[in-house]
Amino acid sequence: MIQPTNRLISLDAVRGFTIAAMIMVNFPGTEEHVYFTLRHSKWNGLSFTDLIAPVFLFVVGVSIALAYSGKRDSAAPRGPLYRKIVIRALKIYAVGMFLNLMPDFNLADARWTGTLHRIAFVFLFCALLYLNTNWKQQVWIAALTLVAYWLALTLIPSPDLGRVVLEPGQNLVAWFDRQFLPGRMWQGTWDPESILSTFPATVTGITGLLAGRWMLSSASPTEKVAYLMTVGFFTTAAGYFWGLTFPVNEGLWTSSFVLVTSGFAAMLLGALYFLVDVLGYRNGTAPGIVFGANAIAVYVMADVLALFFYRLKFGGLPLNELVVEELINVGFQPELASLLYALFFVAVNYIPAYWLYQRKIFIKL
Repeated sequence: MIQPTNRLISLDAVRGFTIAAMIMVNFPGTEEHVYFTLRHSKWNGLSFTDLIAPVFLFVVGVSIALAYSGKRDSAAPRGPLYRKIVIRALKIYAVGMFLNLMPDFNLADARWTGTLHRIAFVFLFCALLYLNTNWKQQVWIAALTLVAYWLALTLIPSPDLGRVVLEPGQNLVAWFDRQFLPGRMWQGTWDPESILSTFPATVTGITGLLAGRWMLSSASPTEKVAYLMTVGFFTTAAGYFWGLTFPVNEGLWTSSFVLVTSGFAAMLLGALYFLVDVLGYRNGTAPGIVFGANAIAVYVMADVLALFFYRLKFGGLPLNELVVEELINVGFQPELASLLYALFFVAVNYIPAYWLYQRKIFIKL
């Protein structure tokens, strides 16, 4: 039983359920059989899976606002705090590199970007912004970044082709990575966690900073809910209409994608804040709180446990393929069988996460 605390329980729940969703979509029973919305969109569009990373970055922004609000107003020297922020970002990036290199640790074929790498950069930039700017300046930085990114991708020709294109591997973002990004790219000629798209991804974090500032305000709980839901709705709508000319696209992390997903994240936080922190409906939040208490540790643990649950062979087949095959043989739809194994793997990760939570062991990078 999760005991109520003075923390923002809804934020813990959003963080934890987002990590659980990451594990579910990253580790299906078999890549061959996956429901379409549990895959990333092939290019333009928005699936359930496409929402996961931006929601987590939004939560990173909210968490920064809650964690550093007192430090920002303090007269203490900033040097030690800046060092802690930089060191924490480096730790997150290093763990991301560890996962990328595992299990062969072949530096010659290393990929230098990824989910944790992006979280590290967004955390670093947003934390420094939060400590050195007010909310109006953050709004201007966010808006100018999104407009500049839109203009760059729609007006500057790709040097390889001499014309403006937004197609995978041919756009300005992919060209920039081929010039300056070391190592292997996830899709060969392009990478979804690219150099240039880190800028709009940081704006996703800034939207979380703004939401966090509102949650710290003296507004009443109902006013906070109304603000999150209203601003979230109109932000999502603005992203949709912008997407008619600048498509919603996670691979490019387009400006329209930022608005649509940040608006969704704000409404999700508003809804859970109303249900959990205002009305007190907390029974269903336990799994989210457990996962959220050690979010990055659980994310890393999933990759380690996958070495057994997805690589170790039994009778010539990895355990995941063996289980999915048996489920299909007894009559389960292939996609359902694959999803059931993914949910089983989420439950496997819950066991050590719960063990850590019960013993109040919180692994912070």
